[in-house]
Amino acid sequence: MISVTRLNGSQLWLNALLIEMVEETPDTYITLINGKRMIVLESANEIIASVKAYHHEVGIHQATIKVQQLEEPS
Repeated sequence: MISVTRLNGSQLWLNALLIEMVEETPDTYITLINGKRMIVLESANEIIASVKAYHHEVGIHQATIKVQQLEEPS
């Protein structure tokens, strides 16, 4: 989960695996895979950094590397 801040200042914990898209126009919109959109105070770069840190923390990146290594022909 990553922490984001709604426009009213309240903190929200968001499942990073459900994020489909992040865009700045100039407000930062997060679109989830179910189509729900929310506006947050953090910049797109901050959201992306949080998602990358979360993926690293739970080991998603390492799991992807191991799968790719298994799929490569010897």
